[in-house]
Amino acid sequence: MNNMPSNTLSLSRLAAGAALVTLLSACASTPPPTAEMAVGKASVERANGPAAAEAPVALAMARDKMTRANAAYADKNYDLARQLAEEAAADANLAEAEARDQRSARALTEVRQGLRQLQDEMVRK
Repeated sequence: MNNMPSNTLSLSRLAAGAALVTLLSACASTPPPTAEMAVGKASVERANGPAAAEAPVALAMARDKMTRANAAYADKNYDLARQLAEEAAADANLAEAEARDQRSARALTEVRQGLRQLQDEMVRK
């Protein structure tokens, strides 16, 4: 009979431990990705100007991912929201880089044309 109370006590402790683990795991859920959302939003907004005409595909992908990140955030699916916000920031950075690349390529073409014109004038004289 002495075993019965100790078994009951062991089961109570086990149940309390399981409840504590469950409670702690619920508290340890993924925190909201507020920083990632802010960075994603800022990156997309920054890319809107220069990249809108020169890198529309990458910018559209960034906008779409940010929209989906906002929806996931609203649904409290923070892991997905974080991932999409980070991808949106990367796509926005890509759009900006593509826009800079196109502007640089145009500038290089203009410089080369100017050099050809100067060479032609030098040959004529």
